[in-house]
Amino acid sequence: MADLGAILEDLAAETQLVDDAVAGLPASEWARPTPAEGWTIAHQIAHLAWTDQKSLIATGPPEDFQAEIESILTIGENYVDVGAEEGAQKPPAELLAEWRLGRTALATALAAVPAGEKLPWYGPPMSPASMATARMMETWAHGQDVFDALGVVREPTVRLWHIARFGTRTRDFAFKLHSLAPPADEFRVELVAPDGSTWAFGPEDAEQRLTGSALDFCLVVTQRRNPADTDLVATGEGVGEWLGIAQAFAGPPGEGRKPGQFA
Repeated sequence: MADLGAILEDLAAETQLVDDAVAGLPASEWARPTPAEGWTIAHQIAHLAWTDQKSLIATGPPEDFQAEIESILTIGENYVDVGAEEGAQKPPAELLAEWRLGRTALATALAAVPAGEKLPWYGPPMSPASMATARMMETWAHGQDVFDALGVVREPTVRLWHIARFGTRTRDFAFKLHSLAPPADEFRVELVAPDGSTWAFGPEDAEQRLTGSALDFCLVVTQRRNPADTDLVATGEGVGEWLGIAQAFAGPPGEGRKPGQFA
């Protein structure tokens, strides 16, 4: 069973890295464009604050999140962009304070969820540990957009394990999102971790395999890099197809990044 406390600690550390990157920026720099088309640094932070708030609603009474679902239906598929745009219009200091308060409240709420209870979400219901891992994945991914916009290289850490595991567990979700039948057999995924060790997921004797660096895998499943620009090696038609559609986050299929965008 996943250790929720450990995940929350890693989430706090990952979030602080992003916070440190933006906290000292002049207000004008929050308008700097990021690799996500139409999104500035302010949009990225606004989205993290928005998602923390929606996650917090999910920890409360079920009827509250149901009302949230009904609310976004009136907005349409671009509800994520709408939320980011609304938040990005706030003064940076206000937005930053809102993000800090929201993520702290969410961590407290997740730690208090009774064992075995599932939380509603825009995709399948999640355990508190899975939701905390999803927040880690999103924080890291949107943080990558911020670091790319600033021209800063972020050193990978072993906290990537959470995202790598989440990326393998969302394989079937990615296929279904594209109206494709998930492969019948599991894949073997072997990744070189930042500390040089190997992270392995799936049956050791699986015919279809994926190998490469954990960093590149996390960048691909969060759609922050095109597979062609990574060292990932796919053995098997299904694995190759997966790399082209991999998506660890909920919502409509993402557009990802163009080949050579970060060459």
